[in-house]
Amino acid sequence: MAAADHSYLFRFSEIAEQDNCGEEQCVPGSAPIRLVGIAKLAAEGDKLRQGHNVEYFTLESRSILNRCTAPRMPFTWTINPYRGCEFACKYCYARYTHEFLEIRDNIEFERKIFLKQAAGLEPKAGEPGAGYGRRPGDGLQELLRRDLKKVKPGEEIAIGTATDPYQPAERRFGLTRTILAELAQHRGFEIGIVTKSDLVMRDIDLFQRIAEHNSLFINLTITTLDAQLARILEPRAPRPDLRMNAVRELNAAGIDAGVICAPVVPGITDSVQSLDALVRETKRAGGKYIFANPLFLKPCSASVFLPFLDKEFPKLADGYRKRYEGKAFVEKAYKRRISDLMKALRTKYDVRWESRRDHERARTLKEHPDAAQMGLFYELRPAEEKPELPLGYQRRRRSMC
Repeated sequence: MAAADHSYLFRFSEIAEQDNCGEEQCVPGSAPIRLVGIAKLAAEGDKLRQGHNVEYFTLESRSILNRCTAPRMPFTWTINPYRGCEFACKYCYARYTHEFLEIRDNIEFERKIFLKQAAGLEPKAGEPGAGYGRRPGDGLQELLRRDLKKVKPGEEIAIGTATDPYQPAERRFGLTRTILAELAQHRGFEIGIVTKSDLVMRDIDLFQRIAEHNSLFINLTITTLDAQLARILEPRAPRPDLRMNAVRELNAAGIDAGVICAPVVPGITDSVQSLDALVRETKRAGGKYIFANPLFLKPCSASVFLPFLDKEFPKLADGYRKRYEGKAFVEKAYKRRISDLMKALRTKYDVRWESRRDHERARTLKEHPDAAQMGLFYELRPAEEKPELPLGYQRRRRSMC
């Protein structure tokens, strides 16, 4: 069998050297910056084929599971197979993560995508890829297997908190599927996935295996059902109807899935009619829940979002600058209004948590009156008691509207 063609691979550091940068990041008008740590690893990554005005690079990683230390976040651990995101959402809060790579232009977050692979595992002579460098995703399963030993009961693992795990790169490189394949071999974990892509349906087989012995819920982010508006706000993300269909298909396959409307963009996506339609369609799609969270603007986000407003919504631009001047969050009164509205709409359309395991519990109690002695993964309670919500769901309720 002929050897695989890896001729498209070349070193990012070689490009930098051609620009007289080497391991030092050139910044116009300033002295070169000596790269260290993750920025140095990023500069040394292999560059892969280009997409739509997008460049892909490998990034050696010593861990794939990262502890979240932000107190307001509803999860303890995060997994982000990629750094950077091609969807190019104008409001994206995660653009700052490229600054750790000494990439200061916030637009580069959507143009330079880094694919993680385990550090220090070069192919040996005679193995596939030997002499051509590493492949994206190599060693991630081994890294995750080791890292999962640190997770304690009740600590939630969130996949896709900073970049979308199902962005276009996933279709080509499959890092997220590699991670899911490892998770499918474990039990007792609480796992949540956040995405804007209907590509998530590709992995229903793995979700079903994971859900057999773990708590799993999948969140589809949908900010508006208006496809034209979504194309302006989220230029390269799949259409809203495709995402809602993913909610429908996942639930039909027995996978708990719901909708996160985040962010709610003041004056653009926050009308009663818009949010009403979104909750109504979530119910029709069988979504288990829907939450909303108002827009917050970090400086890295504002540097992209405010010029975008000047172009697309000029009448709103000055108001935004005043509203977010010196702060990243909206005022409490606005957040409370959105929270109250979403609560009323969930009641109106009867969108409430009703997981696959709730159905299993009800069926088991009906078929086996003495089922209280049969519990394995959860404690069975009398039918008249309200089932306890999963811990991750409770934490999410405390952090989102």
